[in-house]
Amino acid sequence: MTGTYQTMNQTRVNMDVADRYIWVTFEKEGIHCYPAAATDPKLATGDEYDVSFLASPHRHIFHFRVCISVFHNDRDIEFIQFKRWLLSLYSGEGSILKLDYKSCEMIADDLYVQINSRYPGRDVIIDVSEDNENGCEIIYRDPNTPQKTFYHPV
Repeated sequence: MTGTYQTMNQTRVNMDVADRYIWVTFEKEGIHCYPAAATDPKLATGDEYDVSFLASPHRHIFHFRVCISVFHNDRDIEFIQFKRWLLSLYSGEGSILKLDYKSCEMIADDLYVQINSRYPGRDVIIDVSEDNENGCEIIYRDPNTPQKTFYHPV
Protein backbone atom coordinates (compact mmCIF):
# COMPACT_ATOMS: atom_id res chain seq x y z
CA MET A 1 0.00 0.00 0.00
CA THR A 2 2.90 2.36 0.72
CA GLY A 3 4.15 2.12 -2.87
CA THR A 4 0.74 3.11 -4.25
CA TYR A 5 0.52 6.04 -1.82
CA GLN A 6 4.01 7.23 -2.80
CA THR A 7 3.15 6.97 -6.50
CA MET A 8 -0.07 8.95 -6.00
CA ASN A 9 1.78 11.52 -3.91
CA GLN A 10 4.53 11.91 -6.54
CA THR A 11 1.87 12.28 -9.24
CA ARG A 12 0.27 15.11 -7.24
CA VAL A 13 3.68 16.80 -6.80
CA ASN A 14 4.35 16.50 -10.55
CA MET A 15 0.97 18.02 -11.34
CA ASP A 16 1.55 20.89 -8.92
CA VAL A 17 4.82 21.92 -10.59
CA ALA A 18 3.78 21.27 -14.19
CA ASP A 19 4.21 24.07 -16.73
CA ARG A 20 0.81 25.02 -18.10
CA TYR A 21 0.06 26.73 -21.39
CA ILE A 22 -2.92 27.54 -23.51
CA TRP A 23 -2.66 28.05 -27.26
CA VAL A 24 -4.77 29.54 -30.01
CA THR A 25 -4.48 29.61 -33.77
CA PHE A 26 -5.66 32.12 -36.33
CA GLU A 27 -4.78 33.39 -39.78
CA LYS A 28 -4.59 36.77 -41.47
CA GLU A 29 -4.01 37.84 -45.06
CA GLY A 30 -1.03 40.09 -45.72
CA ILE A 31 1.21 41.44 -48.46
CA HIS A 32 4.93 41.64 -47.90
CA CYS A 33 8.27 41.70 -49.67
CA TYR A 34 11.98 41.25 -49.00
CA PRO A 35 13.69 44.11 -50.88
CA ALA A 36 17.21 42.75 -50.28
CA ALA A 37 16.33 39.62 -52.26
CA ALA A 38 16.76 41.58 -55.49
CA THR A 39 20.38 42.53 -54.90
CA ASP A 40 21.91 40.25 -52.26
CA PRO A 41 24.11 37.72 -54.12
CA LYS A 42 23.21 35.03 -51.57
CA LEU A 43 19.55 35.44 -52.59
CA ALA A 44 19.68 36.63 -56.23
CA THR A 45 21.78 33.67 -57.35
CA GLY A 46 20.52 33.30 -60.91
CA ASP A 47 20.18 29.52 -60.49
CA GLU A 48 17.64 27.10 -59.00
CA TYR A 49 18.19 28.68 -55.56
CA ASP A 50 17.35 32.20 -56.78
CA VAL A 51 14.70 33.92 -54.66
CA SER A 52 14.98 37.42 -56.11
CA PHE A 53 11.21 37.29 -56.77
CA LEU A 54 10.72 37.86 -53.02
CA ALA A 55 11.69 41.51 -53.59
CA SER A 56 8.29 42.10 -55.23
CA PRO A 57 5.21 42.52 -53.03
CA HIS A 58 3.37 39.21 -52.79
CA ARG A 59 0.38 37.86 -50.87
CA HIS A 60 0.35 35.27 -48.11
CA ILE A 61 -2.05 33.89 -45.60
CA PHE A 62 -0.07 34.20 -42.38
CA HIS A 63 -0.84 31.41 -39.92
CA PHE A 64 -0.33 32.01 -36.22
CA ARG A 65 -0.06 29.69 -33.25
CA VAL A 66 0.32 31.53 -29.96
CA CYS A 67 1.03 29.75 -26.66
CA ILE A 68 1.07 31.57 -23.33
CA SER A 69 1.79 30.27 -19.85
CA VAL A 70 -1.05 30.08 -17.37
CA PHE A 71 -0.84 29.63 -13.63
CA HIS A 72 -3.81 27.36 -12.91
CA ASN A 73 -6.38 25.14 -14.63
CA ASP A 74 -9.47 27.33 -14.29
CA ARG A 75 -9.29 29.70 -17.26
CA ASP A 76 -6.46 31.85 -16.00
CA ILE A 77 -6.62 33.22 -19.55
CA GLU A 78 -9.77 32.18 -21.38
CA PHE A 79 -8.54 31.09 -24.80
CA ILE A 80 -11.56 32.24 -26.83
CA GLN A 81 -11.20 35.73 -25.36
CA PHE A 82 -7.44 35.59 -25.91
CA LYS A 83 -7.92 34.68 -29.57
CA ARG A 84 -10.51 37.41 -30.09
CA TRP A 85 -8.16 39.96 -28.55
CA LEU A 86 -5.28 38.81 -30.79
CA LEU A 87 -7.49 39.09 -33.88
CA SER A 88 -8.55 42.58 -32.85
CA LEU A 89 -4.92 43.70 -32.99
CA TYR A 90 -5.01 43.18 -36.78
CA SER A 91 -8.57 44.42 -37.47
CA GLY A 92 -9.72 47.54 -39.27
CA GLU A 93 -8.13 50.81 -40.25
CA GLY A 94 -7.01 51.58 -36.71
CA SER A 95 -5.40 48.20 -36.18
CA ILE A 96 -2.45 48.17 -33.81
CA LEU A 97 -0.38 45.63 -35.75
CA LYS A 98 0.39 45.39 -39.47
CA LEU A 99 1.52 42.32 -41.40
CA ASP A 100 2.58 44.03 -44.58
CA TYR A 101 6.24 44.19 -45.57
CA LYS A 102 7.50 42.34 -42.49
CA SER A 103 9.20 38.98 -42.05
CA CYS A 104 7.57 36.26 -39.97
CA GLU A 105 10.11 37.00 -37.23
CA MET A 106 9.25 40.71 -37.24
CA ILE A 107 5.54 39.90 -37.08
CA ALA A 108 6.13 37.58 -34.10
CA ASP A 109 8.19 40.22 -32.26
CA ASP A 110 5.53 42.90 -32.82
CA LEU A 111 2.84 40.55 -31.53
CA TYR A 112 4.90 39.61 -28.48
CA VAL A 113 5.24 43.29 -27.47
CA GLN A 114 1.45 43.55 -27.35
CA ILE A 115 0.97 40.25 -25.49
CA ASN A 116 3.63 41.09 -22.91
CA SER A 117 2.06 44.49 -22.33
CA ARG A 118 -1.31 42.91 -21.54
CA TYR A 119 -0.04 39.71 -19.87
CA PRO A 120 3.34 40.47 -18.28
CA GLY A 121 5.41 37.84 -16.49
CA ARG A 122 4.50 34.93 -18.75
CA ASP A 123 6.32 32.70 -21.19
CA VAL A 124 5.02 33.06 -24.75
CA ILE A 125 5.68 30.95 -27.84
CA ILE A 126 4.71 32.42 -31.19
CA ASP A 127 4.72 30.58 -34.53
CA VAL A 128 4.12 32.60 -37.68
CA SER A 129 4.13 30.93 -41.08
CA GLU A 130 3.52 31.92 -44.67
CA ASP A 131 0.67 29.84 -46.07
CA ASN A 132 1.24 27.31 -43.27
CA GLU A 133 4.33 26.14 -45.14
CA ASN A 134 7.44 28.06 -43.99
CA GLY A 135 7.83 30.25 -40.95
CA CYS A 136 9.34 30.88 -37.58
CA GLU A 137 8.90 29.90 -33.97
CA ILE A 138 10.13 32.24 -31.28
CA ILE A 139 10.12 31.39 -27.58
CA TYR A 140 9.92 34.42 -25.31
CA ARG A 141 10.78 33.41 -21.77
CA ASP A 142 9.85 35.46 -18.75
CA PRO A 143 13.28 36.47 -17.37
CA ASN A 144 12.01 36.12 -13.80
CA THR A 145 11.27 32.40 -14.03
CA PRO A 146 13.78 29.55 -14.16
CA GLN A 147 14.85 28.34 -17.61
CA LYS A 148 12.60 25.55 -18.83
CA THR A 149 12.70 23.03 -21.60
CA PHE A 150 9.77 23.70 -23.88
CA TYR A 151 7.82 20.98 -25.56
CA HIS A 152 5.96 22.32 -28.53
CA PRO A 153 4.22 19.85 -30.84
CA VAL A 154 4.15 20.82 -34.49
